[in-house]
Amino acid sequence: MFSLLRSKSGNVAKTINRILPQLRTYTSPMVNQTLQLQQTEICADPPTRGLILGVYADEENKYDTGILTPSAWRYNVQKTGGRMLDVLRKSGPMPKRGETRILFAIEPEKVPYYSAVAIVGLGKECLGYNSYEVVDEQKEAIRRSVANACMELAYLDTYSIEIENCGHAESAAEGAALGIWAYQELKDPKKRISIPTIDLYTHKDEICDIEGWRIGLQKAAAQNLTRQLQEMPSNMLTPTAFAQTVVEVLCKSGVNVEVKVEGWAVSQSMQAFLSVGKASCEPPIFLELSYYGTSAEERPIVLVGQGITYDSGGLCLKELQELVHMRGDMTGAAVVVAA
Repeated sequence: MFSLLRSKSGNVAKTINRILPQLRTYTSPMVNQTLQLQQTEICADPPTRGLILGVYADEENKYDTGILTPSAWRYNVQKTGGRMLDVLRKSGPMPKRGETRILFAIEPEKVPYYSAVAIVGLGKECLGYNSYEVVDEQKEAIRRSVANACMELAYLDTYSIEIENCGHAESAAEGAALGIWAYQELKDPKKRISIPTIDLYTHKDEICDIEGWRIGLQKAAAQNLTRQLQEMPSNMLTPTAFAQTVVEVLCKSGVNVEVKVEGWAVSQSMQAFLSVGKASCEPPIFLELSYYGTSAEERPIVLVGQGITYDSGGLCLKELQELVHMRGDMTGAAVVVAA
């Protein structure tokens, strides 16, 4: 069912064309046949449907043969007759955390047909919460690995990707939505990357955590909003444009947005912000966001983020090397908005 393996990055077609003659000298007839199929498929149509499955492996042991996740094991046995795992093991050491290995299919008559199956490394099966780093390493591994796999498949012009839950549907959904995101508003339409659709891969014999998947997509959407605001050029993301975006996004979500203008800042003696604003013809705007989700007796949680859309330094201009990065000076406020 599978004709080739793909490394994490690089131009596979050119690499195979260059090394194929040397490989044929040293490989067995079976491997030669695989390489010929591999070359044919690479030069043919790009993959249309992709599937992402997970594998556990000890990163410190290069001889570890890997353990497939339950969904991956069922797919390996029921859809490929065990050939997927066999090809994966013959391709070299198991993928490490965050790494992807892509297998391309050569049997389009199989239903459902996935033209590319990405195997992602999830690290050891026993990963859990790391109190020193204050992070759940298992969930982080799922997010990173799925995100990288989605990026790889997106660059191959895959228009539809299904992702197994890898043990935690929420993290898989979050990673997938983060992985396919790209800021392309200012790109030539001909040069834009085609954004694939993503969906949860399920089997009739397993419980479908659609609620966890939905929560993961929502978390990723919030983070992508921050990325969208951060990547927008400062001549487009003015204080007024930033405020309009926040009002449009949050008001329909039940968040109260209070817009304060320059006169309010003067009354509050906020001279530092006002001096920076003097370097621009755009009037300064301040936003106060309020969300009441609990009882009034509980102590409030207050988040503060800097929202200077372009910090030139005001009356004391920054060095040229610093000014290049100042369009991202509003990221703190963007994070608060997403939260």
